[in-house]
Amino acid sequence: MNCSICGSKAVIDCKYEGKSYCKKHFLIKFEKKVRKTIRVNNLIEKGDRIAVAISGGKDSSTMLSILRNITKDRTDVSIFAITIDEGIKGYRGKTIRDAKKFCSSLGVELHIGSFEDLIGISTDDVVKKNDDDTLKACTFCGVFRRDCINKLAAKHGANKVAIGHNLDDEAQSIMANYIRGDMLRAVRIGPKSFIVEDKRFVPRIKPLRDVLEQEVALFALLKEFPLSFGECPYADESFRWEIRDLINSLEQNHPGTKHSIVATFDSMLPYLKSGYFKKVGTIIKKCTTCGGPTSQKYCKVCILKKKVGLV
Repeated sequence: MNCSICGSKAVIDCKYEGKSYCKKHFLIKFEKKVRKTIRVNNLIEKGDRIAVAISGGKDSSTMLSILRNITKDRTDVSIFAITIDEGIKGYRGKTIRDAKKFCSSLGVELHIGSFEDLIGISTDDVVKKNDDDTLKACTFCGVFRRDCINKLAAKHGANKVAIGHNLDDEAQSIMANYIRGDMLRAVRIGPKSFIVEDKRFVPRIKPLRDVLEQEVALFALLKEFPLSFGECPYADESFRWEIRDLINSLEQNHPGTKHSIVATFDSMLPYLKSGYFKKVGTIIKKCTTCGGPTSQKYCKVCILKKKVGLV
């Protein structure tokens, strides 16, 4: 297998586009695509202070590296990194050490928050206290993690949060929301992940949205980033993993499936948003318990905290 551009030995065969790339041309192609996503969707604008959510893994490390390269010579934009300790014994320790090391090598400030400090309970303790079999650890962790990222980013003056969702993540979210019939989550999908502006939300951006997970992993390996490959002990409970396996199987047999899922959804999104707003309106309410933003009487964080006796 040779590079479609220069004829040298290829490191990846991109079947969905019918081309193969050597190390040099793959790295160029990858970063060019990420920069295009940022440019076309205006993800970085003058005056931005961007919190880059990192975990020590391939996606967030790749994203931080590219954002650092883009912004390092700009005086009108600044970035910093944030990472969250969910309180999972034997899992987060190494990833946080890797995140510290990587941020130090890039000269990027890092701020660390934890479920214990920002929510009041660790994920391990959530699992022990939760007696609702319909709620998995990933349900609590996903909601609490989003809340912690929002709080930590706001605390340090960010007006945007960059998250490392890649094309696979987007395709999985689209399919999961379709199966669940979850319109509220569906209309949040996109390169800018928010539906209405509210000072209590720090808007999210997704610079890696148009690149496959396989490509992100290869980029990180070729760049020799210090990576953590440990798997969360609760991950096999996630509904998303079932969706992931289904989509991967389709992609294997029909290259380009993931791109098609996301592209088709993107063409529908303006109509989905319009229909959703007509049905529920655009006003964000105040949670009766904590005062945080919500579309209902109680926010999801407080609903889940109540399940484990925190409110």
